[in-house]
Amino acid sequence: MTEEIIIAGFGGQGVLSMGKILAYSGIMQDQEVSWMPSYGPEMRGGTANVTVIISDERVSSPILTRFDTGIILNQQSMDKFEGSVKPGGVLLYDPNGITRHPERTDIDVYQIEGARLSAEMGNTKIFNMVILGAYMKVKPIVLLENVIKGLKKSLPERYHTLIPLNEDAIRLGMKNVVRKTA
Repeated sequence: MTEEIIIAGFGGQGVLSMGKILAYSGIMQDQEVSWMPSYGPEMRGGTANVTVIISDERVSSPILTRFDTGIILNQQSMDKFEGSVKPGGVLLYDPNGITRHPERTDIDVYQIEGARLSAEMGNTKIFNMVILGAYMKVKPIVLLENVIKGLKKSLPERYHTLIPLNEDAIRLGMKNVVRKTA
């Protein structure tokens, strides 16, 4: 099993953190992982993105142009990466701020209202965990217990009191992801 993922959105949406937590989760499951962030352009209003590869086999290169899954969190990322999802792959997106929804019919498209759900939980900083939960429901390649371990590895210890809130956000995302039909 090899899963090649692009997570893309604006800087500040937790894109890089979500990718790091996903990579740590794979490590906790004794899988090979690659985490390759790209965070320069968000300073100029572009997209921040991260490529994550989780595999049972050695990862030969972290550089990808096609992905099994695209997690898209803004319109610029939709425009840039929708076409990069492999036929038969998955595109998961938050509709907040999206003006042109996915149009492809050769991929499975899922929607999660992460911005709305995290605001309803009273903390927009958990937006990325709602999105991660949706991904975990659609593609259960990492176990929740390993994601929690990944959170503990990536969050500074002073924020470990927030792990239960993050777990609640993940579970909320798992419950609220919706498959879209063309």
